[in-house]
Amino acid sequence: MRASVLGFVSVGALAAAVHYVMALLAHAWGLSPAQANWIGFLCAFPVSYLGHRLWSFRGTQANHLAAFCKFFAVALLGFFGNQALLWLGLNYTPLPFWLVLGCVMVMVAASTWLLSRFWAFQHHEGQA
Repeated sequence: MRASVLGFVSVGALAAAVHYVMALLAHAWGLSPAQANWIGFLCAFPVSYLGHRLWSFRGTQANHLAAFCKFFAVALLGFFGNQALLWLGLNYTPLPFWLVLGCVMVMVAASTWLLSRFWAFQHHEGQA
């Protein structure tokens, strides 16, 4: 399990960096926070899926199509939670977009790991 957590954190950090940077760039280019967050998500998703499939959960026995569909569902669920928390943070606090987005991304990461590990990639103890 330790290798899975390390892999997930490493891949997740890379995907989160892609999401964060692309969202900030999109926002700087004039998109609304919600639109910019979508751009970040869409850019980060391939990094996240491939990294988790090939490294974090490489011991999975789930086929690519099944794992991809489940992981996409997990990612969308996490993203919708991200959007809701982003909206709340931007509308009910004086904090700037960059700070709210960073905080929200950290908060959503744990649930994404649990759903990825135990559902999307059907990872079981004893697997690499």
